[in-house]
Amino acid sequence: MTSSELWNRAAADRYDAEETAMSSAAVIGPTIEFLAELAGDGRALEFAVGTGRVGVPLQERGVPVVGIELSEHMAAVLRRKADEGTLPVTIGDMATTVVPGEFALVYLVYNTITNLLTQDEQVECFRNAARHLRPGGRFVIEVGVPPLRSLPPGQVAVPFDVSADHLGFDTFDLVEQLLVSHHFVPEGDSGHYRRDHSRHRYVWPAELDLMARIAGLELERRVSGWDGAPFTQDSQKHVSVWRKPA
Repeated sequence: MTSSELWNRAAADRYDAEETAMSSAAVIGPTIEFLAELAGDGRALEFAVGTGRVGVPLQERGVPVVGIELSEHMAAVLRRKADEGTLPVTIGDMATTVVPGEFALVYLVYNTITNLLTQDEQVECFRNAARHLRPGGRFVIEVGVPPLRSLPPGQVAVPFDVSADHLGFDTFDLVEQLLVSHHFVPEGDSGHYRRDHSRHRYVWPAELDLMARIAGLELERRVSGWDGAPFTQDSQKHVSVWRKPA
């Protein structure tokens, strides 16, 4: 078991409803096209497949998809969309769990690499990806760039969403390279808010590249999003592709 925090049943059941923007055609369309092009005629393995937000439409696009998921509750929600024969899922962590066969593509989206709370575990995640890739296969990660430039001097909190439906902010431990993401969501008209939080180990692009080198992978390209826009010093996230040498 890794240090990743588990999604419980209540969080899994409301996940899709709270992530409708990330499941929109505008987001999912470019994501699926990007991944399908890399997979080609091969199979894809999704680390932390969750409720199948990406895995299900990628499979419907014609790419055979296999998933690894730590939370049985998240996998149960996926099962409402696709059966085991359509999208097989193994319950386990993405740093050490091994599934049969080789893959043209292993991918890890939506900041999920940061769910691993130690550098060693993140390195093992890269090694696990390399273990599953066929020669010439690719490992893809989507993750935010740590927003430390937004930190006012002497403060440790950065808001990322302030709206009527959601208040979200991150607090940072700069020594341990950890952040806690805090969420406050109104509960109907009761005047009460549900509070959620999750811990993450933020990670820099250059650090990810070194992890890839440790695992025997080579950086192929880095863009600022699934649409392929160039990665710049102002990019808030990146999609990076590492290749296993043929």
